[in-house]
Amino acid sequence: MKALLCKAFGPADTLVIEDIDSPQIKKNEILLDVHAAGVNFPDTLIIEGKYQFKPPFPFSPGGEAAGVVAQVGEKVTHLKVGDRVMALTGWGSFAEQVAVPGYNVLPMPPGMDFNTAAAFSMTYGTSMHALKQRANLQPGETLLVLGASGGVGLAAVEIGKAMGARVIAAASAAEKLEIAKSAGADELINYTDANLKEEIKRLTNGNGVDVIYDPVGGDLFDQAIRSIAWNGRLLVVGFASGRIPELPVNLALLKGASVVGVFWGSFAQRQPQDNAANFQQLFAWFEEGKLKPLVSKVYPLSEAGEAIDSLGQRKAVGKVVVSLR
Repeated sequence: MKALLCKAFGPADTLVIEDIDSPQIKKNEILLDVHAAGVNFPDTLIIEGKYQFKPPFPFSPGGEAAGVVAQVGEKVTHLKVGDRVMALTGWGSFAEQVAVPGYNVLPMPPGMDFNTAAAFSMTYGTSMHALKQRANLQPGETLLVLGASGGVGLAAVEIGKAMGARVIAAASAAEKLEIAKSAGADELINYTDANLKEEIKRLTNGNGVDVIYDPVGGDLFDQAIRSIAWNGRLLVVGFASGRIPELPVNLALLKGASVVGVFWGSFAQRQPQDNAANFQQLFAWFEEGKLKPLVSKVYPLSEAGEAIDSLGQRKAVGKVVVSLR
């Protein structure tokens, strides 16, 4: 089978495509014929040795995929050969086949195509966990989404609206904000042209925002925490800016605020029933038309390195997908 391989840590242009043997599955795994693989920000980190885990060389990046079950391990009971599924792989999805633990595989809902399914799990799973379990977002509260045109950001906008919140979307360009607006955002902030803190103050009559969804970190975190409402919750989702911010804890004290970490992958393993319930709700919203994943570009496997680089350069909006069939 063909696979995109990382043989040494480095930038995306050092990745190579080679023919390798198909993986041998364990008793608790399925073999997936990959039709499409989602590209996520962790892919930009794992190939450079900057992610939480470092697979042994050579490895294929790609943390999520959609396709058809080709083989089922004897301990997997909820899936069968031929099922159309979405899967979380950690790495390995930029290949024609990948072995996946059965507990990381979900049947695709009716009406969802492979490209959409490959773009769904990580972004919507992360944002649902963040807003439901970590923020306890309530109808009528105000949600600020930073990096609102990216994969997790757009998912947070849509989920926030589905949960009944007023959503303020913040992004770095007017065209990115238009995408967030089409996803349902009520208010828009271009933080390249305007001061984030002052705009939040204006849009909330000085009260601040109840929940801040932050996948960016850096300077935006510094401004956002100063714009949080009493009893507000700031969700630490990621650091796409490249700088991990430091928190002056007196700001949390003065606002009675919480700074809450979001690690969806660990949550899904530790609380699988809660994660399954989240996806039941997400699939219901998808079928109702409340969630409309934006796949902005589909790359062939031969250009998968360029797909990863588009995220690393923060050029992508919504999700980009690698198609393998």
